[in-house]
Amino acid sequence: MNSGLRDLCAVALTAWMTLSPALAQAPPAKPDTSRAEALRLIDVWLDSVQVYDRLPSLSAAVVQGDEILWSRGYGTLDAEHKVPTTAQTIYSVCSISKLFTSVALMQQWETGHVRLDEPIQTYLPWAKLRPVDEDSLPITLRAVLSHSAGLPRESDFPYWSPPDYPFPTKEQIEAKFATQEPLYPASRWFQYSNLGLTLAGYTVEAVSGEPYAKYAQTHVLDPLGLKDTHPFLPMNLYGTRLAVGWGAIKRDQTRDLLHPFDARGLTPAAGYTSTVEDLGRFAIWNFRLLRTGKQEVLKSSTLREMQRVQFTDPDWKTTWGLGFTVSHMGDHTYVGHGGDCPGYHSVLSMRPDSETAVVAMLTGAGSAGKYSKPIFELLDKRKGFAFKGDPPAKNVDLEAYVGRYSGQPWISEQAIVPWAGGLAIIVLPAPDPAAAVSFIKPKGGDIFRRVRDDGSEAEEYDFQRDAAGKITGFMHFSNPSTRTGDVAGPVAAHEPSQQ
Repeated sequence: MNSGLRDLCAVALTAWMTLSPALAQAPPAKPDTSRAEALRLIDVWLDSVQVYDRLPSLSAAVVQGDEILWSRGYGTLDAEHKVPTTAQTIYSVCSISKLFTSVALMQQWETGHVRLDEPIQTYLPWAKLRPVDEDSLPITLRAVLSHSAGLPRESDFPYWSPPDYPFPTKEQIEAKFATQEPLYPASRWFQYSNLGLTLAGYTVEAVSGEPYAKYAQTHVLDPLGLKDTHPFLPMNLYGTRLAVGWGAIKRDQTRDLLHPFDARGLTPAAGYTSTVEDLGRFAIWNFRLLRTGKQEVLKSSTLREMQRVQFTDPDWKTTWGLGFTVSHMGDHTYVGHGGDCPGYHSVLSMRPDSETAVVAMLTGAGSAGKYSKPIFELLDKRKGFAFKGDPPAKNVDLEAYVGRYSGQPWISEQAIVPWAGGLAIIVLPAPDPAAAVSFIKPKGGDIFRRVRDDGSEAEEYDFQRDAAGKITGFMHFSNPSTRTGDVAGPVAAHEPSQQ
């Protein structure tokens, strides 16, 4: 090889060695802002829910796969309204207790200690209702877990009544059982039954030889790492981390502070406490078990069976698994449970196909379930969203426009947050936030245009600034709307609790 060619090869080799790391390294991926933007809108909406629904305390969390994406608390948890609510605030989760009882029972099913289609009297010989003339199938554990056993809703005690909520002991429930009669024949109609899931817990106790609460703590809660979930109310934390319970709003717009209750004999059905983050971890376990097919507390096949429809009411409107609610809305199946007890309301809703879960807990009367569906809808609304037609103007500082704006006298307020290169405007309060949000596209300067569903552009939003350059409001249809306050900043990555 002549010297000129040798020198040319050396130069080429040096250049390749210099450039190859850069060529081998893929360009950095653009950050995915869609989830953060959806969560920010959810945060703004929930903040308004706590205010306009006059909820003393509200906590929520969103889970995706193996991660708690976001969690937060709103309001105050104590009687004096001084201790801020957080995502680590503890609530009574009421009937969500039934999920842990069902897991405990299915552990015993896996070991062969119980059979789901065996009459429950095999395990609880005293569990005989007063006989009636109508023919019936046996009351089985499968029917108990799917609320189709024909059992009365409650044990015959007034434990949901104020002021003291006199829950019976296990011994009292057992003694009273024989005086009650079936509501209807087993496996004919759906009837939600706290008494039924209480019997499931008693079955766990009978076949395991351990007190129910000890068994659940040792074999279910501790292995799942749920450090803030217990089959009792931790009264040593009452008013500091454990939220106090409040009644429904009265005509004078006040709420009664409720006495704390002890579920006693009804613990398997309604006695647990937890946090939104702990129930988020329970959802993560559900997703992980179904995804990996491994055994962890339960076999994955067992959990899958629990989340399969086991009973359908003759009206075809109510379906239930083994302990889990199971419903189908749109293109998705949802599993989980809700909980309502004096002063406390909660919901855990999981969408297995997308491994997404929403948890909400609150004090004061009202269904927490009415907040989970809108959160799913807001997450879905942002996913894959893009402005159609001309792209939004670039290099626009969208944060400058973020805030709360007056809507008086027509609406209470509206809030603005970033959305896919433009802005989302939501009217508050909003029972259906996905329907109450509209989107505006930056056109340059401080001019935005509303975008219709088909991508075409509608009316103009002309934002105004003060002498210092801060946004003070906007003009819309020739009428001004004044900026009235700030909203929370961009949603940060979730950090594990230090409590």
